[in-house]
Amino acid sequence: MSLSQTVAAGSLDLPAIQLTPQDRPSNRGRNAVFSILLSLAVIAAVVHETSSLELRRLPAMIPSSPAFWLVFAASYLITPASEWLIFRRLWGIPATGFLALVRKKVYNELLLGYLGEAYFYTWARRRVTLAAAPFGAVKDVAILSAMTGNVVTVVLLALVLPLLGTHALGIDARVLMLSLGVILVISIAAMAFRRRVFSLPKPELWMIGRMHLARIILSTLLSAILWHLVLPGVALSWWFYLATLRLLVSRLPLIPNKDLLFAGITVVVLGEERDIGTLMALMAGLILAAHLVLGALVALHDLVNLERRP
Repeated sequence: MSLSQTVAAGSLDLPAIQLTPQDRPSNRGRNAVFSILLSLAVIAAVVHETSSLELRRLPAMIPSSPAFWLVFAASYLITPASEWLIFRRLWGIPATGFLALVRKKVYNELLLGYLGEAYFYTWARRRVTLAAAPFGAVKDVAILSAMTGNVVTVVLLALVLPLLGTHALGIDARVLMLSLGVILVISIAAMAFRRRVFSLPKPELWMIGRMHLARIILSTLLSAILWHLVLPGVALSWWFYLATLRLLVSRLPLIPNKDLLFAGITVVVLGEERDIGTLMALMAGLILAAHLVLGALVALHDLVNLERRP
């Protein structure tokens, strides 16, 4: 037997040798500190928001219908679900990516806007095998979400204003024009500098835009169905109409007290001030309660499993 054959035969019995670069410092300690800070911040936010939430009023207002809870869960999770589909198409992320996107939603809602994007960027860097850094894709998805909402707002304005006018909407004409101007300037600037703003190819950008549009439409429909389940005395068609108006009001910049404005619109349309106020309080309380429950679970899980966190 030759020397090369002897070495080859002997190598079959030897354990594989794994080499670790010594010139790259480990990020485990830094990631642990980041995890602790995020978890403590979420716990602080949960405690603060819970103190301001009137929990005693919620049980009497909550519907007992299982259909309500199914629609509420779908409405709450539709954003992380649509984003999971987007990143599944872009990166092929696993099913656990959905939980990471739920975390992103909780961080954005309880702590600070776009902090969730920073978390998800860190998660993707460590959990997904990519040829390039994922920052560009996360950025493009966030920008296209805002742009799609802007396009929907402009279309809704074009449809609603000829029918109702600014007086029925309760919006000052000058403020409305300024809001529309802000939307158009932002959208036109993003399109004019799209080669510098966006990182992904055009087909993928179109795919992301379609997913965001579908998410906005489905979210609006689910809101109308939820309101109908709480107040079945109002026709579902009216709730679809009001859900569209709520989407329009919520997307307009420079408009203060948007919830109060929408409540005024519903009074004009339906003339049921007390029921509408109760409905809006119920939905706001349930959404906040969902944020708090998920936020508490996320924080406790992170503190117990620090070494597994990205």
